[in-house]
Amino acid sequence: MVAFGALDWIVLLGFFAGLAAIVVWVLRQKEKDTTDYFLAGRDAGWLAVGSSIFASNIGSEHLVGLAGAGYESGMAMAHWEMHAWLILVLGWVFVPFYERSRVFTMPEFLEKRYHSGARSFLSVISLVSYVLTKVAVTVYAGGVVFKTVLGIDSWMGIDFFWIGAISLVLITGLFTVLGGMKAVLYTSVLQTPVLLLGSIVILIVGLIKVGGWSEVERLVGPNIHLIRPASDPNFPWTGVLLGSAIIGFWYWCTDQYIVQRTLSAKNETHARRGAIFAGYLKLSPVFIFLMPGMIAYALVQKGMLNIERADQAFPALVSTLLPAGIKGVVVGGLVAALMSSLASLFNSSATLFTVDFYKKYRPQATEEHLVKVGRMATATVVLLGVVWIPVMRFVANVLYEYLQIVQSLIAPAIAAVFLLGVFSKRVTPAAGYWGLVIGFIIGMLRLVLTIFRNSLPEGTLLARVAAINWLHFCVLLFFLTVTLILVISAFTRPKPDHELTGLTFASSTPEQRAATRASWNHWDVIHTAVILTVIVWFYVRFW
Repeated sequence: MVAFGALDWIVLLGFFAGLAAIVVWVLRQKEKDTTDYFLAGRDAGWLAVGSSIFASNIGSEHLVGLAGAGYESGMAMAHWEMHAWLILVLGWVFVPFYERSRVFTMPEFLEKRYHSGARSFLSVISLVSYVLTKVAVTVYAGGVVFKTVLGIDSWMGIDFFWIGAISLVLITGLFTVLGGMKAVLYTSVLQTPVLLLGSIVILIVGLIKVGGWSEVERLVGPNIHLIRPASDPNFPWTGVLLGSAIIGFWYWCTDQYIVQRTLSAKNETHARRGAIFAGYLKLSPVFIFLMPGMIAYALVQKGMLNIERADQAFPALVSTLLPAGIKGVVVGGLVAALMSSLASLFNSSATLFTVDFYKKYRPQATEEHLVKVGRMATATVVLLGVVWIPVMRFVANVLYEYLQIVQSLIAPAIAAVFLLGVFSKRVTPAAGYWGLVIGFIIGMLRLVLTIFRNSLPEGTLLARVAAINWLHFCVLLFFLTVTLILVISAFTRPKPDHELTGLTFASSTPEQRAATRASWNHWDVIHTAVILTVIVWFYVRFW
């Protein structure tokens, strides 16, 4: 068990006291309606928006999953951590359309662009993705973290994995349900620096213990490179470059979980600058999460660390390397990541169900009633995610790889529908809807085949489909959906131009374009260029 000193407990208590103070402050500012509860009254500044985007993304899948991926496959998953450029795409390209539409949710945007069927189906997809990925992954990682860091196998005959996981859900749910989006946004401002500080300490101490970065590169060997041969069974370059971008576009530019943070901004300027700030922060995970996983691998090779499974890499570093007084900071960062990830998920789930389903069929419901319904919807999504946890092992052995495999089956259809919908006013409502439906069904069929792949008769069509590399399948599904949308559009009627005003590039008015141009200046361009330069450097360094 980790021995906490007095300073460790002071740091942890100070962290939780800060969280409690923020929630109390939020509770004193009683939510007046759903805009206040779900979008923080659309009054968030760029600092809160950017911090919330980063803290929402950097959750348990990074502290546990990304470090585990670094331990298992070196730099292979770093492509996903260089997606700061896609956050810039959100801020520069898509925020103007979301801002003009004044929507609460991404499904609501699809209703404006296509029709109500597209809205309802995207809501279904989003909630399914939360169950399969965000809830299951975060709760699972919480159990791993608490069991490994505290060194407790069981308590009262119950596996401590489940005690830690469920406790995390209950604590986070309490302050999120009470505080709504404001609690998520402003606790993120506290959590982000704590998370970064704790992870940086792990990186520095780990490098000192292992003997420097050159020693890590020597022990990791060929896995230090980003680009793998086309014959690589897991990360062929032919699939990873485009496949990771498709998954990243869906996540950063169209997923309610992330985009909701920009919808909470005061205006387009704060939304874009929040995205740029998040882009800066997004450059850090590969250094402070993935590289520690590689350090853990190097320490195991040198006999200085004992790890049974890859996903234990980061918590094992915390429990074995850090001196008294530092553990409190790092464990605070662990808890911050877990809570922030779940808090964002809770709020997004409530928003999706309440605004896109319940309010649609019960338009007369009061604002207070809608907030209560959102809370019940969140509890249901979390329960389903917990039930799914045992199935995860049939998809992949490493948490972060499981996450990306499932997202690679959800992302292609949504990415195709949003991209074509914004860039072409000729894409029809029927095409958008059927592209979404058919693409999602094909993706879920592939997920079922993946789970049962070891039971499929060899040589059959289903076995061959299940054997296609997951990144190649992602790319194929994306282009299949694009083709389907374009073909259906050729034979169906598009929306009238006046119904698309401000929703596509071609239908934006001169006044709207002028307002967008007035919302940024040369400093926004300079910061964007800096982020892109760092990404290019990283690819050149580790190619």
